[in-house]
Amino acid sequence: MNDEEHLRRFEDHSLPREQWTHRAHLKVAYLYLQRLSFPDALAQLRAGIKAYNAAKGIQDTPTGGYHETMTRVWLQLVYTALSQFGPAESADAFFDAQHQLASKRTPLLFYSHDLIMSPEARCSFVVPDLAPLPIPLDTSDLG
Repeated sequence: MNDEEHLRRFEDHSLPREQWTHRAHLKVAYLYLQRLSFPDALAQLRAGIKAYNAAKGIQDTPTGGYHETMTRVWLQLVYTALSQFGPAESADAFFDAQHQLASKRTPLLFYSHDLIMSPEARCSFVVPDLAPLPIPLDTSDLG
């Protein structure tokens, strides 16, 4: 599936739930960052994930559903990689070249497990307790 179809299927909720993987989340983040400023990409991604989850019957609970801190962390990690290494010919090509983004455990470099999995981290962004998140050289777009 090409980038435009992936984004369309996410936005119209026709992307099957079993295809809504870690990589699929990050591809949407990358595609929004290609089109929007960081703050606008964050707002679009946040709204999009919430709408997709609602359409698929995924409820927000203390242990599942939308996670604000994870959304922001992953968007910032993709943004930093994009700022440092530049875009690729497709979202898949970008992620094939950015192996550091493949592991879902990457946020644990910055957050203790208890903090990142806390109800407050799920509801609102919390600052890392182990190490600061990487930021691109040009931070004017971070908001």
